[in-house]
Parts: sequence; structure tokens; C-alpha cells
Amino acid sequence: MQGRMLRIEGRVQGVGYRDWLLREATRLGLDGWVRNLADGSVQALVSGGEAAVQALLALARRGPMLARVDAITEEFAPPPEAPGFRRT
Repeated sequence: MQGRMLRIEGRVQGVGYRDWLLREATRLGLDGWVRNLADGSVQALVSGGEAAVQALLALARRGPMLARVDAITEEFAPPPEAPGFRRT
């Protein structure tokens, strides 16, 4: 399976976005990680079945209640080495 590297921009730090994405990715059975970047965006590596990845992408565009997602950039990437989904 191929992974997807995501960069989520907007009001996504300080609003629980990483914890929310971790819960949603885990619920969908995806592997990968999520972390804050110094520029205020969030980066995530996501890997799993295509339907589950697409479902997470649709959710990520909305984000949790307090977030505001302005843009998501996506590119293919190698899948994570470890199974499961975590914060880094």
C-alpha cells in the first residue's frame, strides 16, 4: 500500500486537530502519524485501504469543531514503517 503525506493548513493547532485525526484514523484502521509543524500547519502520513484513506481525507477537510481547514496538500509517500497510528 502506498501512503499519503498530508499538510493541513488553517486554524489546526491548539484546537485538538491532532488528537481528533488520531482518533478518526484509528477508527478507520489506518496506519501512520500526525504532528504539528513550526509554521502552524499539521502534517500527517496516512496509509491503508483506499476507501478508508479517502474517508479520512473527507473528514480532514472539515476537521473537529474548533478547527478551520483552509487547504490540504497531498502527495504520495512510502507507507509508515510501524503499524498503528500515533502522534509524533
